[in-house]
Amino acid sequence: MKSKIIKRIALSIGGICLLLVAILGVHIYIVTRPQPLDPKAIVMARIDMHQDINQDDADRIVGYMNTQPGVNHTTVNPNSDIVIFTFFPARISGDEIVRKFKTDLHYDHAVRFMPTVAQMSGGCPAGYGSDGSLSAKIIHIFK
Repeated sequence: MKSKIIKRIALSIGGICLLLVAILGVHIYIVTRPQPLDPKAIVMARIDMHQDINQDDADRIVGYMNTQPGVNHTTVNPNSDIVIFTFFPARISGDEIVRKFKTDLHYDHAVRFMPTVAQMSGGCPAGYGSDGSLSAKIIHIFK
């Protein structure tokens, strides 16, 4: 009689453990599977020109980029020869935009800027001001 109770308890505990492992497996599967791209997500990218451009070139680049499908906004700084643009990654990839930019406008030295791991781990530089403000001090504490 006592061994039947012990067997029942052992089977119950084993069944519960098996159920918990199955639930954990389903949870891990749901959490780790790739998520679809959000169609409203906007990504910022940068193109380093590696050649001198003037204001006329900058205006032509802005006009061209703003007509490309998926591009939301474009800014060009002719002093630093940098193009900044935002786009919808659900519609087109940044690499595709840069490839078309290079071939259509014949800027062969243009390169998409990709930050290094160290730069990415530094986070957004906007919040790391050295102005001595309270928010800058709090960010420095957590950093």
